[in-house]
Amino acid sequence: MKYLKIAIITTIVSLSIGCNKEKSAINDARDAEKSAIDIRKDEVDANTKDAIKNTELNAKIDKVNIEADNQIMQAQLDADKKRVEAEAEAAKAKLDAEQ
Repeated sequence: MKYLKIAIITTIVSLSIGCNKEKSAINDARDAEKSAIDIRKDEVDANTKDAIKNTELNAKIDKVNIEADNQIMQAQLDADKKRVEAEAEAAKAKLDAEQ
């Protein structure tokens, strides 16, 4: 009977140690996955910040280009306006010369 109790206790301790190793392995796997997820989250945050910076920079570039195009068009329209005025003055001068 004494050996039976010792055998039962030894079996229980062995199973307990085996379970602790399995639990430890599960915890290690969980910790590794959580660490990998945290690293990925940091990468996503960094990529998002870069994308936002690039978008803001592109928006500034687009704004400058739009403003430059506006100035070009305004200058062209001013030149057209002066051309029309000059042509009108020339036509008047021609008409005066003919009379």
